[in-house]
Amino acid sequence: MKALLTDKQILELIQLNKDGGFRSLMHQFQEPIYWHIRRMVTLHDDADDVVQNTFIKVYKNIDKFNRDSKIYTWIFRIATNESITFLKRKKRKRTESIDEKEGSIEYSLRSDPFFDGNAAELVLQKAILSLPEKQKAVFNLRYYDEMNYKDMSEVLGTSVGALKASYHHAVKKIESYIKGQ
Repeated sequence: MKALLTDKQILELIQLNKDGGFRSLMHQFQEPIYWHIRRMVTLHDDADDVVQNTFIKVYKNIDKFNRDSKIYTWIFRIATNESITFLKRKKRKRTESIDEKEGSIEYSLRSDPFFDGNAAELVLQKAILSLPEKQKAVFNLRYYDEMNYKDMSEVLGTSVGALKASYHHAVKKIESYIKGQ
């Protein structure tokens, strides 16, 4: 298993050779960013598009990176914002009828060849998808990515106290959703 590079090492590589350094950055962060985005946008193809947009933004703006923060929190912030923007755009474009099965969350998850969850996982995913975008991001970062509140504060630009409250509300909504099933 290859050791992870430090932020300093990644930035030095980028300074020496932007493309080569960026490849190292992508190698290190692509998988966790994919799964973070995937949990927010649900479908594999959508996640791939958002990952691509995220890394394009990272590449274009790496020279503006504020070295006071961590690279991974900076990239997660870009990924979160790109995911929320994608979801808002998709919501505006959606014009589905009440009985249109293909537009449902459950249909999307079940028809996704990359989703192999069982019935319990499907219910959990539906519960998470019912959350507002910001609560969904907070829940995913804490529950799946096990990110601490301080780093989440950097990613989401919100106070630690507000994040704790948001996570608590998200958990309660998920519990309520699951009990209603």
